[in-house]
Amino acid sequence: MSDQPMTGRQGTFGSLREQLLDAAETFAGGPVEVSGILSGLVDDVDRALREELEIFPVCHHSPASALAMVRRLREKQPKVIYLELCEDLQPLLTELRNCRLPVAVQAFATDLDGFPKTWAPLSVVAPITEASAEYQAIAYALDTPGVELVLVDRSTDHVFQWAPGEEPRPKAEEGAGLHGDAVGVEIGDLRPRFAELEEHLLHHGKVRHWSEWWDQYVEQPLSGADYDTYRQVMVLVGSLFRRLRPEGDARLTVDEDRERHMWTRMREHLAASGADPADCLYVCGAFHAASRVEEFGLRSTATFEISPRTGTKWLYGLIPSSHSAIEAQFGLAPGSVSIAAATWTKALTRSKLTPFQLAGQKGARRRQVKLPPPAPQGEVADKLTGFLSRPPALDPLDEAELLGWSVDIVRLARRNGYLASTADAIAVYETSILLAGMRNRARPTPYDFQDAAVTCIEKDVVPGRRDVRRLCEILLGGDKLGEVGYDALPPLARDVYDRLAPLGLDLEKRTIQRALLDLNAEPELRPCSDLLWMLRYLLPSDAVRPIMGERRLGERSIQESWDLAFGKHQRSIIELGYEGVTVEQVVEQRLRRSVWDQKATAAVALAAVEDAILFLGSRRFADELGARAVELLASERTVDDAPDVLRRIRRLLAHYRATEPELPAWCEAFVTAGYAHYCTLLPTAFVDDDTGVRQVGAMLGFLFGMESLALSLGCERAQLELAVQQSHPGSPAKVALLWAAQHQLGLLPLAALRSRCDELLANPLVIPSFPQYIIGFVQALEPVPALSGFVVEVISKAFGRLPDNVLLPWLPKLITALRAGAAELVPLLVREAGRTFPGSLTAVDSWVPPWTARPKPAVTAAPVAAGPVAELLRAHPAACDAVAGVLGCSGEWAAPGEPAGDPRVAALLAAHPEPALAVAGLLG
Repeated sequence: MSDQPMTGRQGTFGSLREQLLDAAETFAGGPVEVSGILSGLVDDVDRALREELEIFPVCHHSPASALAMVRRLREKQPKVIYLELCEDLQPLLTELRNCRLPVAVQAFATDLDGFPKTWAPLSVVAPITEASAEYQAIAYALDTPGVELVLVDRSTDHVFQWAPGEEPRPKAEEGAGLHGDAVGVEIGDLRPRFAELEEHLLHHGKVRHWSEWWDQYVEQPLSGADYDTYRQVMVLVGSLFRRLRPEGDARLTVDEDRERHMWTRMREHLAASGADPADCLYVCGAFHAASRVEEFGLRSTATFEISPRTGTKWLYGLIPSSHSAIEAQFGLAPGSVSIAAATWTKALTRSKLTPFQLAGQKGARRRQVKLPPPAPQGEVADKLTGFLSRPPALDPLDEAELLGWSVDIVRLARRNGYLASTADAIAVYETSILLAGMRNRARPTPYDFQDAAVTCIEKDVVPGRRDVRRLCEILLGGDKLGEVGYDALPPLARDVYDRLAPLGLDLEKRTIQRALLDLNAEPELRPCSDLLWMLRYLLPSDAVRPIMGERRLGERSIQESWDLAFGKHQRSIIELGYEGVTVEQVVEQRLRRSVWDQKATAAVALAAVEDAILFLGSRRFADELGARAVELLASERTVDDAPDVLRRIRRLLAHYRATEPELPAWCEAFVTAGYAHYCTLLPTAFVDDDTGVRQVGAMLGFLFGMESLALSLGCERAQLELAVQQSHPGSPAKVALLWAAQHQLGLLPLAALRSRCDELLANPLVIPSFPQYIIGFVQALEPVPALSGFVVEVISKAFGRLPDNVLLPWLPKLITALRAGAAELVPLLVREAGRTFPGSLTAVDSWVPPWTARPKPAVTAAPVAAGPVAELLRAHPAACDAVAGVLGCSGEWAAPGEPAGDPRVAALLAAHPEPALAVAGLLG
C-alpha cells in the first residue's frame, strides 16, 4: 500500500486531509515530510472505515472500549464476532462462567518438540477483566443464541514460532507472581514504540506515566463519545503509533504476520459458513485496525501461507489473575487497572448501561440484558474533524466524589498508623483541585488525588507496610484477585480439593488457614498428611507450610500443624494439572526428570531416592532411581558433591538396615563403586586447588565409614592404602587431613602426630598458617572421629603456648574458617572439650591437662616382704598357689630377704597412688 496522500479523491475525510496539509505547510513554511505522515493517518482511518467487514478497534483493559463495545453490540447485534485472540484458546472461553474475574486463559507446554529444550516450560496467558471489550464480546456471543464467536489470531504455538530473538520468555518480575514468566497476549497494545514520542507526550501532557496520559487524553474524552467518533479516533491513534515507530522494529514483522493470519482466517470462515459480512464484527487492537498489509480486507486476493504447528503438546486451562499481575506483566503503572475498573463502574452508573455478563458468573450479580431491535447502519460521517478541532469537553468538578475520597483516605491512613486528621482531609481536597488546575484539568483525576494525598498525609516515614500511594489504590478499587471455580479446574486440582475435604477447611479462601492433624486419634487423616507433604514438595514454600511435624527417613509425626494458602496459590495447583492426573504421578515424573537431566549428579539421584521413599513408598521406583545414582557416580569426574553424597548414603543405609532384611542391590553397588571411585580420585583431589578441604574430608569419610561394608562386598583395602600413600598435598589443611588418614590406617602413630604438631607450633614461620592445619584436623573428624580429643589438645596447646601478639591476629581467621568450613563439626569438638576440661571454676587451678607429661617417680629399692603376714604365707604357700592357679598367674616364691614383686608394679603404684588409697579407705 502506498503511503502517499489520496489527493485525487476527496472521500469522507477529504476536508480533514486538506486542513492537515495546509496546517503542516503553514507551520513549516513549505512542503515537508510530516505532511505525508498526516495525510497517511487520514488514509488509514478512511481505509479502515470503508472496509466491508466492520472493524472494531480496542485498547486492552480500556473502559472506553468496553463501553463502546456494549453500545455497539446492542445496536448492531452481530451474528459472528471475530476476536483477536489465539485461535486454540477458544474451547476455554465457556469455562469463564465458572470463574471470578479477573482470570487468565493459559496455554502451557513442558514437552517441547520443535523448540529448544532450554525454553521449557512455555506458557502463554491472556488476562481477562470485566472492564474489557473482549470480555463483553465473549459474554454477548456465548449467551446470545445464534451468535458465533471465532478466534482468529495465531495459535500459541505460533507465538513462539514467530517470536523475535533467541528466547522470547520474559523474566518474571516481582508482583507478577500470578502470571509467572508467561508470555502475555493482549488485545490492543496501544503504546508508542518510539521512546522520544512517549517522552514528548508525557512532558507536554504534564503527567508522570503513560497510563495517566492515556486516561486523561483518550479514555475520558471517549468514554461518553458516540460510536463513530470512538471508532475514528481509535484508528487514528493506532495509525499514529504505527507510523511513528523506530526503524528496524522487530515487533512490526510479527504484527504484520498476525494481521495476515487474522484476515486469512476470517476469509476462510466466511467462505465456509456463508455468513454475511454485514452481520459480522471484527474486534482487534487499534494498532491492527490501521494495518496496511496486502492481505487487509475481504476483497484482497493476496494469500498468506500459515506454517504448521510444531509437535509440542499444549495444555490449556484457566489461572487466577489480579490487577497487579496485569500491570506488572504489561508494563502498566501500578494501580492503573484498578482505576480503570473504578472508571468502568462509574461510567456504567452514569450512562445507565447494562453490561453483558456470562450466566453463572461468580462474584457478581446477574444482570438481565434486553436487546432492542438492531439499528440500521447509516453512512459513515466525518466525526474526526470535529473531535480534533474543538477543545475537549471538560467534566465539571464532582465535589461529592472528591470530598468522599478525601475523607476516606484520611480514615484509611489512620487505620494504617498515620497521624492524619480532618485538616489533612481538607488539605487533600484543596490540593487535588490545585494540582488539576496546574495541569489544565477542570476535574481532578484519581492520579491528581493520589499526588495530593501523598503530599498532605505522607510526611517523613511510612509507619506501616503500605504507603499513601498504595492506600489510594486500595481506596479507588484495590487489587482485585480472580478465582477459578471448581468446575473449571483440571482433574488434578479437583482431586486435591476432594482428598483434603476431611480437614473441614474452605480451601478456596485466600486467607491462610490452619490445619491441625492428630494422626493417633484420627488415623483417617493420614492420607491428608501424605498429600500435604507431597504438595509441600511440589508447591511454593508459602503455599503449604508445616508448623509442627516433620517427615524424614525413619520418622513419622503423630501430630501435625499446617498453614495452608491454596486460594493465594491456585495458579500453582492448576499448573500441576498440566503435568499429570494425580499428585503422585507428578511427583514421580519430576523425580524421574531430575535424575535423567543432563546436569544430574549422584547427590541429586540420592535425594530423589529419599523423596521417593518418603512420598511414594515405592520400592521398585526407589531401586530404579538408585541404579541411576550408581551410573551417575561412576561417570563423575569431580568430587564437588562428596559431602552431600556421604550424608545421604549414610542416611539411606541406616534406613534400609532398620526396615529391610537386607540392603538393596543398588546400595551395595553404590558402596563398591564409590569406594573405587573415591580411591581413584583421592590423590588428585589432595593436590587440586579447586577441590576444597571439605570435599576431601567427605571422600575420606566415605572411604573409612563404608570400609567394612565395601571390604565385605569384595573391595580391597590395599587400594585405599595406595591412594593415601600417593597423595602429596601442599595446602596446610589438606596436609592435616592426610596425617589423619595415615593415622587411621596405622601408618602414623598418635605420638608421631603429636610430635609433628608440636614442631609446627615451635616454628615461627608456620604459625600464621596454623589455623589452616586446625581446619584440616577439624575436617578430619568426619573420617576419623576418634581424633576429637587430639584436636582439642592441638587447639588448647595453641592457645596456651602462643603469646597474645601472635594469637590475636589469627584468632578471627580461625573463627571465620571454622564457621565457613566446619560448622556442623564444631558441636562434636565442643562436646569433647566438655569432657576434657574440668566442670567447675574452682577445679581449673589444680587441673592438669591429660596430654601434659607427668614427672617420672624416683626409682626406689623394691620393698622386702617381712612381718607376720609374710611369714604366715611362706609357712602355708598352698592357699596362694591355688588362688594364682585360678587367676592364671605363674611365679616363684622369693627367698627371705629378697625384694618382693615386680618393680614395674611398684613404680606404677608410686606414680598413681590414688587407687591404692581408695581401696585402703574402703577396707578401713
